[in-house]
Amino acid sequence: MKKQPTSLRVREVNLLGDFLEQKMGGMTRTSIKNMLSRRIVQVNGAIQTRMDMQVNPGDEVVIQPGRGNQTLVHPKLRIVYEDDYLIVVEKKCGLLTVAAHPGATETTAFSILLDYVRRENRRNGIFVVHRLDRETSGLLVFSKKQDLQEYMRTYWRQIVTNRTYVAVANGIIEEDENTIRSWLTEDPRSTMVYSSPTDNGGKLAITHYKVIRRSEEKNCSLVELHLETGRTNQIRVHLASIGHPVLSDRKYGLAEAPIDRLALHARILEFIHPVTEETLHFETPVPREFLHLFH
Repeated sequence: MKKQPTSLRVREVNLLGDFLEQKMGGMTRTSIKNMLSRRIVQVNGAIQTRMDMQVNPGDEVVIQPGRGNQTLVHPKLRIVYEDDYLIVVEKKCGLLTVAAHPGATETTAFSILLDYVRRENRRNGIFVVHRLDRETSGLLVFSKKQDLQEYMRTYWRQIVTNRTYVAVANGIIEEDENTIRSWLTEDPRSTMVYSSPTDNGGKLAITHYKVIRRSEEKNCSLVELHLETGRTNQIRVHLASIGHPVLSDRKYGLAEAPIDRLALHARILEFIHPVTEETLHFETPVPREFLHLFH
């Protein structure tokens, strides 16, 4: 007889590891960590692997029998959240989100995730909701269902409540914070995006920025950026337009830099889940290569 999942209801605020230790009588902390690492524990339908995740009254904790879901192990991609509808990942720089051309065989975030979901069931699919440039690292969300992909793309500006990037910009930005507002036009022949301070028929783009640190020695500024719109190459073009291009951005005006990567990272992503309507918040740390410039 097939073993049934174990369902547990949370009564008071707790940490997931402590909650499981209380409810799974006799299990050691090591055994609970192993159970979480096997990806067989779900909270409100989402796989969880962290002992220190907070659970709240009313949450449902389900322990699935058997080996659990496949674990994704890849040097360029890490899953930070997964449920029956979505996968949120952290992408490393150097990895495309999706192939640039049909039929291309290069490994991408999309191809890695497609292989991952099909290991469980070959009929499973994965669908791109939004993209990051190859050279940009950080958080990305993919859908497991095509109708959700279409919904999230259509209502992206309404469901996303926070998109925060960090970048290292060339030069010392004097203003502590400001807003860049311009119209962006993409040239399909060169794939370059051009900025205009006046409406020239392009797409309006708005970027809010705040300087976090400055380094006179390295002649650069660590900047936090909030996107009000999400245009192609928006941050790269906007910072270049004010004379402070992103370090290592050969495309928009800075061929040399003290680090060997584009200094742009999608650090925070917060959005309303299209099915559960829960607000999901994800954060990743500022890359070490960025911080080393300011020590």
